[in-house]
Amino acid sequence: MGANTYATVISLAIFFGVIAILAGVLLIFSSQGERRIQRRLEGTDVAADSDFPDSDRPLLQGLARRGRAIDQLVDKEGESSRLLIQAGWRDTQSRVGYYVLQAVVPVVLVGLAIFCWMFVKSEYFEPPWIYAVIVGAVALSMLIPRMILRRIANARCQRIRKETPLFVHLLIMLYDAGLSTRQAFTNLVREGAGVLPELGREIQVVLRQIEAGAESSEALHSLSEALKVDDLSSVLGVMRQVDRYGGEIREPLSDALKVIEERQALDLRERVNVLSGRMTVVMVLFFFPGLMLFIAGPAFVSIIKAIKGL
Repeated sequence: MGANTYATVISLAIFFGVIAILAGVLLIFSSQGERRIQRRLEGTDVAADSDFPDSDRPLLQGLARRGRAIDQLVDKEGESSRLLIQAGWRDTQSRVGYYVLQAVVPVVLVGLAIFCWMFVKSEYFEPPWIYAVIVGAVALSMLIPRMILRRIANARCQRIRKETPLFVHLLIMLYDAGLSTRQAFTNLVREGAGVLPELGREIQVVLRQIEAGAESSEALHSLSEALKVDDLSSVLGVMRQVDRYGGEIREPLSDALKVIEERQALDLRERVNVLSGRMTVVMVLFFFPGLMLFIAGPAFVSIIKAIKGL
């Protein structure tokens, strides 16, 4: 009886400890915006390039550092930085949030496994099964944040790919009006945010790099290498060549636009073909049996009645 009470106390302590950590993280995030505004008003805001710039949040810093250490164990090739850029999480707040998620998820899953071991009466939560469950929870907790990040990054890259043809059309129109690359990007950021929500953010980053002294071709190359969107990379490659060697830009952009539209049309046809195959399976499974009953049902009933009459 004493051993059961001791195990119950330990499990409750672990459970409420996890709840307290989550509550602390939520409180820290809720006060982060107010503290940032206060630092900006006081003129003490730090640079956004640092990973953990806020010295007045030791708990958040500790969680983010532990999450980054876990991420470095999983990520050996530096994929996380590229996925964070592709997901649009360039600012410090988003990066710290990802690392905090990487640190909190293992604690939550392991605490849940221990809670099930203490309170759920099942053969799967008894030794030696519980050890396999805990090991699986630890391994899965290291992969879940990266899977979420990869899914968000892929979805955003698809949105950028869909915005690329409109981006090229607007560029051609602005170049025909006599604007330079920097002026065209400025107009797209200022007036095209509603039609280019994702690309507008990336163009704004390119403008900041150009204003900081970087060359246009280098900024465009860094954007192409960071996003890894084929259609956008081809357009940026044309702009880099024209910016470096000079020449007419309308015709190369028009040719690139034709290639992009043909490629997207082929992708759309492929999706339609796949959808047609799926709808055929659905029709065979659900619609065809009902149709056969409606058409051949009366004939079968008549045959059965005739056989019974014999």
